[in-house]
Amino acid sequence: MKKIFICTLLMAGVIAKSQNYSAINGILTKLEQRAGIHQNLKNLSLDNKKFVLIKDFDDHTERSFIIIKGNNVTYVDMFDDKATNESTSNVFSGDIIRKKNILSLRADKLENQKIPIPVSKTLLLTKQDDIVYLIDINTRERWIDEESYSKK
Repeated sequence: MKKIFICTLLMAGVIAKSQNYSAINGILTKLEQRAGIHQNLKNLSLDNKKFVLIKDFDDHTERSFIIIKGNNVTYVDMFDDKATNESTSNVFSGDIIRKKNILSLRADKLENQKIPIPVSKTLLLTKQDDIVYLIDINTRERWIDEESYSKK
């Protein structure tokens, strides 16, 4: 009788521990998605995708767009002045290179005029809760896919 009781207790302990490990595994997966690491997104197509970044300040709003078409990219910076309600924009064009989940953007033309110092960005492609993001490696800014944003 003692042996059956001890075996039952041992099995209950093992089952409880395995449930605990699956909960920890779920939490770690969520954290990895949030950080953008260990994701296999090489099959995710970025062709004809538009990513948006909006920064709101006291005196102005900055809206930036990255539009990817094949290996070409258009990078648009828009500044909206809240005092005068005026908008100004800069339209850069260039190319983009993708290696797994890392994108390297190089925009060397400003409104079809070659510029001496190109705008360059290194971005990490991530996906969390079916929303595609680009995270700027240097500034940690999150660019959201416009299709994902407009669904919400």
